[in-house]
Amino acid sequence: MPAAIVFEDEHSLAFLDHRPVFPGHCLLIPKAHYQTLADLPHDLVASLFGNARRLSTAVEEALGAEGSFVAVNNRVSQSVPHFHIHVVPRRKGDGLKGFFWPRRKYRDDAEMEQVRLSLQNAMQPARMESG
Repeated sequence: MPAAIVFEDEHSLAFLDHRPVFPGHCLLIPKAHYQTLADLPHDLVASLFGNARRLSTAVEEALGAEGSFVAVNNRVSQSVPHFHIHVVPRRKGDGLKGFFWPRRKYRDDAEMEQVRLSLQNAMQPARMESG
């Protein structure tokens, strides 16, 4: 099945998902192969996410959507091992309940603080790769 291309530039391509959540559900991909968000080169991130912003606006305007859901899966639930951004038109009462998975509370404040400190430590500039 050929791709139903919506947008293309030098570095990226957007096309209709062949099994959409709702009509107008698009996938935006880099043309070069990268498996996850962490694999994207630093200089491609701004361009790709700028196009995601443009595509989400276009989806809303062209389809009369009240909003959009923009999502990325990394490895888990990533049906194709090539980085892609989902842009899905949304309307009030469309049946999607916030996120697509159940939400849970932290066991207590101590657990939340432990998680916060672990993430804060991982975000230290010396630990982050520039891509």
